[in-house]
Amino acid sequence: MALAACSAEAPAAPAPSVVQESGAAEVAALVATDVEGLDRQVMAPPGWTVELWSQVPGARLMAWTPEGTLLVSRPKFGDVVELTPGDAAPENRTLISGLNQPHGLAFAGDTLYLAESDQVNSFTYQAGKLTGKKLVVGGLPDKKSPELGGKYAHALKSVAVGQDGAVYVSVGSTGNVSEEDRDATPERASILRVPPGGGAAQTFARGVRNGTGLAVAPDGAVWTAVNHRDNVEYPYDEDFDGDGEPDKGKVLRDYVNEHPFEQLARLEQGRDLGWPYCNPDPDVADGTVSYTNRPFIRDLAMNGDGAKLDCASLAPTEQGMGAHSAPLGLTFVSGLPSGYGDGALVGIHGSWNRKPPRAPEVSFFAWKDGAVGPQQTLLSGFQLADGSRWGRPVMAVMGPDKAIYVSDDYAGAIYRVTAPA
Repeated sequence: MALAACSAEAPAAPAPSVVQESGAAEVAALVATDVEGLDRQVMAPPGWTVELWSQVPGARLMAWTPEGTLLVSRPKFGDVVELTPGDAAPENRTLISGLNQPHGLAFAGDTLYLAESDQVNSFTYQAGKLTGKKLVVGGLPDKKSPELGGKYAHALKSVAVGQDGAVYVSVGSTGNVSEEDRDATPERASILRVPPGGGAAQTFARGVRNGTGLAVAPDGAVWTAVNHRDNVEYPYDEDFDGDGEPDKGKVLRDYVNEHPFEQLARLEQGRDLGWPYCNPDPDVADGTVSYTNRPFIRDLAMNGDGAKLDCASLAPTEQGMGAHSAPLGLTFVSGLPSGYGDGALVGIHGSWNRKPPRAPEVSFFAWKDGAVGPQQTLLSGFQLADGSRWGRPVMAVMGPDKAIYVSDDYAGAIYRVTAPA
């Protein structure tokens, strides 16, 4: 890999060093912590333990089965592995193989929904076996789709199941600013919805460039964490870089580093997250950046006159994280220890094109009254001072034992993270 009015008003002056706004929860600062079983350190809450629980090359998204085993998708290998906890290292076996880039996993009772790059199937899971395969939605676009000619930047699909039984599927964009995705059938850069009990998939939300993070909140709302566009042009007729000349229309590294931010958004039928015509705009002032309830501005290259989409008509993005964070797995948890409480966990994969690179981490967003609070770092330290990395988290889920399990496709690992008793 691997998120006010629309008139181009003068922006707030960017601070030299951008610091995220503080979260509502009062939690202790992270401390250096050894990763047991691995010659590495991470930054974790004080007293927490981090261990290499299992080596799983290419580990991506995860889901716990009703029987207390952990499923891990591996798109690169075309399979899903099952990890069975034990007294020592978990038992690791292949649950199903021969798949087309399997990625999203979601359970509704004993029914497993498994998203491949071109389809979603359901299975009955029982005693470590999958039976009763049923097609939920087929014909999803991927690199094999004739109209795409082998070019598809975001072919991996995620899946979630609503409280009413509806199935939601993320369909990423073809490329960075491929506006034809909005007119495709099925629509790309969207979240599709299959009604409870089955039926044709319909567009639920659009303008979602790459909503890999897809989950259902405690109140039943569907949320997505979005990878937004790259190399956005500076949209204002102002001098941004201090050379005395207007910079409108230029791709400026310091601007691109922080714009547009990655979205964490609550979805409803018909919602539009703007891509590629409108970009969520952070509030930057006094060395602090806020991504909370931020409006959209026009994308200069794609919607300079506002004719393609009225950005002011779009509902503000509820929450977000720094540009080029590359959020992947999203899940909601309850009762996280050490003062965190209820909230959402997001695997931050880290940037590939930002300078300096955005570091990978596991982020926490407090949940209260149907809303998520600002981003807080729960686990970091995967990136070294020179910008190189030894790990890249993909997803974090809470296990039946209340530990947090983190997948890392770069290190090929599953970490087990526990709070002090």
